[in-house]
Amino acid sequence: MKTFQDKNYKKALFQDFFTQLKDHRRVSKGNIKYSLDEIIFLTLSAVVSGCHTWESIEEFGELNLDWLQQYFPYKFGTPSHDTLGAFYGSLDKIEFKKCFMDYTKSLSKIQSKVVAIDGKTVRGVASNHGDSPIHIVSAFCEQNRLCLAQETVGEKTNEIDAIPKLLEVIALEGTIVTIDAMGCQKDIALKIREKKADYILQVKDNQKELNEQIKKLFNQKSFKDQSINYDLGHGRTEIRTCRIIDNLTFLDDKEDWKDLKTIIEIDSVITNKKTGKVSKSKRHYISSLQSSATEISSAIRSHWSIENNLHWNLDVIFKEDFQLKRKGNSVENFNMIIKIGLGLLEAEKTKKKSKPLKMLIASLNDSYRELIMGL
Repeated sequence: MKTFQDKNYKKALFQDFFTQLKDHRRVSKGNIKYSLDEIIFLTLSAVVSGCHTWESIEEFGELNLDWLQQYFPYKFGTPSHDTLGAFYGSLDKIEFKKCFMDYTKSLSKIQSKVVAIDGKTVRGVASNHGDSPIHIVSAFCEQNRLCLAQETVGEKTNEIDAIPKLLEVIALEGTIVTIDAMGCQKDIALKIREKKADYILQVKDNQKELNEQIKKLFNQKSFKDQSINYDLGHGRTEIRTCRIIDNLTFLDDKEDWKDLKTIIEIDSVITNKKTGKVSKSKRHYISSLQSSATEISSAIRSHWSIENNLHWNLDVIFKEDFQLKRKGNSVENFNMIIKIGLGLLEAEKTKKKSKPLKMLIASLNDSYRELIMGL
């Protein structure tokens, strides 16, 4: 039988980072029943086993106490859902975010070609200051399907303020950073180049003059290169045509955008197989890349991995928008916990199963849960 005293079983990856986290609770004799390690270990174990509410984590702890005690003492059993909510509500989210980022860096051994940055509003929950939902901007490593870092948008700010803070704290050298139209700002382009990365930024009417100029240049049909991709599935067909222009002689104020080399147009035609309905759209981008249309199209397509592989999982698998974690910092702290869980589930490759099936197996099989968690 393994015991928590055995140092060989203190080697869980997360412990190398979260044991440095300061205990924020007021420590007095007999006041703290559960150590910080015990609470975080329980929470992460429960999350990879499919739990996403304080009540289900409490139930997981009670049913798996013998297994948990192989790693930590849990002298008083496992914490109640009220204790969990109070703990994460008062846990310093800034300090916890530092540990979260150090941990995700340890999982991301392969440098991603594309880092997608996008925001998600956590609906159905309230912040500390009224009824406004919390908006979190994440940086997502497309190749590893791993969230590298996140930044919460302040109540009196927006993504334009949060994105530079996010760029500052992650390693970007050699990557392509993709951001939607909100991040199409001169200062953000400059920051990305200072981090020795390239950018692809979507252009909409928040940069109205730039957008109009790009449309006019493509209307002249003077593009240098184009690629066409066909996507079949989900009851529809999509034809995407990517065109690029690298002769920017007639683009005004191009010098204001650091190292701007290319403007891009994506022409999309989607046909619903059942109804025959056709929808068309055009999207425009600017980039510091001087690459082929095929390479640029692939990078733009990769941006949607943050929607399909992060935001979708948070919504559908963990039902983040329907949770009632309202106390203090609990929304942001638990958001980081489930992103860690998603990273661990993604990294586990021995079973070619969906994440929900992996989580079900982990809930029933101690050995598989240990494999996911690197124990």
